[in-house]
Amino acid sequence: MTNAENLGGAGAAAVKKKASGSSFYLAMRLMPAEERDAMFAIYAFCRKVDDIADDGLGTRAERHDKLEQWRGDLAALYAGGNPAQTRFLAPAVKQYGLRQEDFRAILDGMDMDVAEDIVAPDLATLDLYCDRVASAVGRLSIKVFGMEEGPGFELAHHLGRALQLTNILRDIDEDAAIGRLYLPREYLEQMDCCRQMDPKAIINQPAIDGVCKRVALLAHQHYDAANRILAARPRGRIKTPRLMGAVYSEVLRASEAAGFAPPRHRVSLPRSRLLSLVLRQGLFS
Repeated sequence: MTNAENLGGAGAAAVKKKASGSSFYLAMRLMPAEERDAMFAIYAFCRKVDDIADDGLGTRAERHDKLEQWRGDLAALYAGGNPAQTRFLAPAVKQYGLRQEDFRAILDGMDMDVAEDIVAPDLATLDLYCDRVASAVGRLSIKVFGMEEGPGFELAHHLGRALQLTNILRDIDEDAAIGRLYLPREYLEQMDCCRQMDPKAIINQPAIDGVCKRVALLAHQHYDAANRILAARPRGRIKTPRLMGAVYSEVLRASEAAGFAPPRHRVSLPRSRLLSLVLRQGLFS
């Protein structure tokens, strides 16, 4: 039975539907079957716990309790149990040695959003958030790619942060609509954008373009560091992270070209451009 089937028919269909619109899904489809199945399980876990943090259903205490249930079921799974909620992860955990601490880090990141709406975090808090919700996913993924932990975890550190910062810049209007703003406080204060803490008011100031460009520069630095690691050709299957870096860095450049001053439009790459990136990365070879 595959990990997708372990989710159950309706659950698998819902997760696949959400995945199908993402660049990550394209990368997964290009992987060998066993690795693709493991990555789908990791993705499904992330989607399920992210929905708890973002769907707004229930009180904060109730959503925290749901995340605690996931923590408990993860502990049971790693102790040799077979809890229904985390059963779909068991094949990937066993085959690739996925670490419980990385799944728990993702839950910690979701709990940051549940505890309060994050608004203008300081740089240290933003970095911790990126590590939990993105780089932890990378640490799980490099196990599936067969990478050694040294270069693999370093790649996860930089590429995870680069991808998450790109998402933050692309989604600032959507985040502000639910009362969140992930742009760093230090940048906002230097641009005199942070006299009030209303996300919508902050992002509608023209000076926000300068703030976002500084965040984009930080993302580029992480992409560059990730590319240096990949250029050294570490052991393992590195085509998938290479594609993810290529796609999201292209999204970042397109966002910069469009500008971040209001009114903004969420950038997405046409399918023809995605296929071009796939060919450029040699993923069909």
